[in-house]
Amino acid sequence: MKKEWWKEAVVYQIYPRSFNDSDGDGIGDLPGIREKVDYLDYLGIDLVWLNPVYDSPNDDNGYDVRNYRKIMDEFGEMRDWEQLLDELHRRNIRLVMDFVPNHTSDEHRWFRQSRESKETPYRDYYFWRKGNGEEPPNNWESIFGGSAWEFDDPTSEYYLHLFSRKQPDLNWDNPEVRQELYEIMNWWMEKGIDGFRLDVVNFISKDPDLPDDPEKGPYGSRGSKYYVDGPNVHRYFQEMNREVFADRDAVAIGETPLVSTEDGVKYVDPSRNELDMIFQFDHVTFDLNEGGFWAQPRDWKLTELKEILNRWRKLTSKTGGWNATYLSNHDQPRMVTRFGNDGEFRRESAKALAMLLLTISGTPFIYQGEELGMTNYPFSDISELRDVQTIQQFNEMKQKGKVESFDEVKEEVRFWSRDNARTPMQWSSEENAGFTDGDSWINVNPNKDQINVEREKEDENSVLQFYRKLISLRNEHEVLVYGSYKPFLKSDEEIFAFRRKSSKEATTTMLNFSAEKKDLTIPDELTGTESELLLSNYPTRDSELSDVISFRPYEARLYKWQ
Repeated sequence: MKKEWWKEAVVYQIYPRSFNDSDGDGIGDLPGIREKVDYLDYLGIDLVWLNPVYDSPNDDNGYDVRNYRKIMDEFGEMRDWEQLLDELHRRNIRLVMDFVPNHTSDEHRWFRQSRESKETPYRDYYFWRKGNGEEPPNNWESIFGGSAWEFDDPTSEYYLHLFSRKQPDLNWDNPEVRQELYEIMNWWMEKGIDGFRLDVVNFISKDPDLPDDPEKGPYGSRGSKYYVDGPNVHRYFQEMNREVFADRDAVAIGETPLVSTEDGVKYVDPSRNELDMIFQFDHVTFDLNEGGFWAQPRDWKLTELKEILNRWRKLTSKTGGWNATYLSNHDQPRMVTRFGNDGEFRRESAKALAMLLLTISGTPFIYQGEELGMTNYPFSDISELRDVQTIQQFNEMKQKGKVESFDEVKEEVRFWSRDNARTPMQWSSEENAGFTDGDSWINVNPNKDQINVEREKEDENSVLQFYRKLISLRNEHEVLVYGSYKPFLKSDEEIFAFRRKSSKEATTTMLNFSAEKKDLTIPDELTGTESELLLSNYPTRDSELSDVISFRPYEARLYKWQ
């Protein structure tokens, strides 16, 4: 296994709008992040992934970029960004920028010129088509709800937007578009960043015929079979690699919703020179019901989650590929609410999930607040929401008469809405959790008094301190980075267990994914070995592996053995 700094890194994802507000306007900003760099160092972070901070009208909180070379006014100025980069690098923390290659804002200069006439050279920067009579060009649907096409009066044609109508899709089949984007990426690279996280990057290649889709896709929208892992996507990734990454010690991380296993494995095959690692979505969509995000998650079994995580590791390892390991982010429910127990066993399950995240193979990504065990928010009214996806889809259902009030979908929103992850970082028990001196742009979770950095720092047994110990162990034991991965107890519905092994040492991770006690007979392949308990989320006197272990609810154990 070739050694790389980004394989050894522990990544911390920062959602700038909700991290720390320095000027009291209720919105997180770059100086606010800079104020907390020492906290990142205290936690043990090696790499920060920064969600978009580019100039944007904020229809989708920065993922609608108006100017890729300018900082959003609400977040500060370019000088603030440069000072943040300096502060991070001074502490040997690298920085990855979030880049949006699939679409721009409709206020971007390219799109404003594109819509002026059919003859402008920017017309082919986007997808413009005539309608079918009174209907859009095809039946594709936006992931955010409604048609994926918007009629534009000036030229009487439609433009394609897979997300919000204010996020028109770029036409990557136009080589000028690709070169423009590569130039922007190189401009940021030259400013000293350490790589990019590439937003929905496997959507960039569309079937040029843009045919109707006879079936609904996995997210309940039509069209995905014609733009996910499209016909030229591998060629474009290889070109991007040559133009941007090839001569740099930088990392390329792709967000790849709905990616097929076949294409995903190719994306990270080192011999193909495409991407370094990807975020696949199988383990964060497997619990979707037929109603998607507007239905309660289906009951799932631990064996299903294990099968997904094990399968991706098995397939990528065959080619020397690498995994990006995550359980939550700015688009997902809080992981302790989703995969753990945010009630009686919040602390225990948060620690167990942390052990999974930081000892399974791949580069671990920690989303802000997860190191505290932050939970979903108890939304009670649509007015509390800020997420364009949730609001737009709710309004569409209401217009169609599918729902009459928010109460009918309250529980679904409380579980699925992206705003669950976007409530402010909880720094203290003060007003607004110490996030801002002003009125927060989105409500602070009411459990801030019990869950906050200040309190967690003072408690030796807190979730935060457990994360710090795990990160330290990962740094001390190379086997947790480069060791082989072997799962066992594959059919067990309560215990998630796996081994990491190198020529020098091995570790075993055992996690009880249940709120019940569980007696486990250790498999023969692990009995009789010399072992040492490195970490547990419960007080324990068992320093060695015994033939039978009695696990308590959400108990997690990490052993080292020869």
